[in-house]
Amino acid sequence: MLRSVLLSASRSDRLRQVATDAPPARAMVDRFVAGETTDDAVRATSGLVESGRLVTIDHLGEDTLDLEQAGRTRDAYLALLDALGDAGLTGSAEVSVKLSAVGQALPGDGEKIGLEYAHAIAEKADALGTTLTLDMEDHTTTDSTLGTLRELRAEFPSTGAVIQAYLHRSEADCRDLAVGGSRVRLCKGAYSEPQSVAFVDKADIDKAYVRCLKILMQGEGYPMLATHDPRLVEIGGALAIRNEREPGSYEFQMLYGVRPDEQQRLADQGDRMRVYVPYGTEWYGYLVRRLAEKPANLSLLARALVSKG
Repeated sequence: MLRSVLLSASRSDRLRQVATDAPPARAMVDRFVAGETTDDAVRATSGLVESGRLVTIDHLGEDTLDLEQAGRTRDAYLALLDALGDAGLTGSAEVSVKLSAVGQALPGDGEKIGLEYAHAIAEKADALGTTLTLDMEDHTTTDSTLGTLRELRAEFPSTGAVIQAYLHRSEADCRDLAVGGSRVRLCKGAYSEPQSVAFVDKADIDKAYVRCLKILMQGEGYPMLATHDPRLVEIGGALAIRNEREPGSYEFQMLYGVRPDEQQRLADQGDRMRVYVPYGTEWYGYLVRRLAEKPANLSLLARALVSKG
């Protein structure tokens, strides 16, 4: 119930404004978000790369219903990639893109615009020696996002996909994507979904994650295990051994600011460990979804809201 409330709050403009002005909320933003500017993102990336970790960067924002805003988001990614190239970081850093941020949700030609803008980002990334991953959003966008993925992979085959294990359809999607050259980030899922399309019980979601992970580890693609759960990290490592995967044929991924010591431990022992680094001014929805994943952090935001209420 609490998770559902938090996920609903992630779309509240009123609560977003309250949280923006509250110092306790800003403290949480500083923990989970690299900053608001391109320079902030590059600086955070440089530090992580120096520590032996890899990076994927998300320019925050989604559900864009304004064409000019979608264009600004595309341009922000292009500028980010140029900055990463100038800093010599594109060998260790890629970008993650939410299609709804670059026009997918626009009425009429939204899917076409989203593909066009994502193509521009993929083209720039490819020219600089890196790639992008298409973030997954709520279940109503899954087919559209996978369709865009197919289009992009025709020209940029390293384009990454994201599968959310809690969706009932995800095992079938993993089978389709577990092919040579396919990069697939497997996460549990962070949106409020109806029981008709998704598992809602934590134990059921964990079991679904393992089933999907087995499919990806047995396949010929490149699995990217996005989880902070120590049990799932251990299971992932065991499945890699069972399937005789070579080092470097899969990676772990964790969020910026979450379990940094474990991130470093995995990197230090020779695993590929990639950190998902968000930046930008549109941090509110992202932050509240992180709270939904770990409601124990809710007290910090609750104090912020009460103090401003």
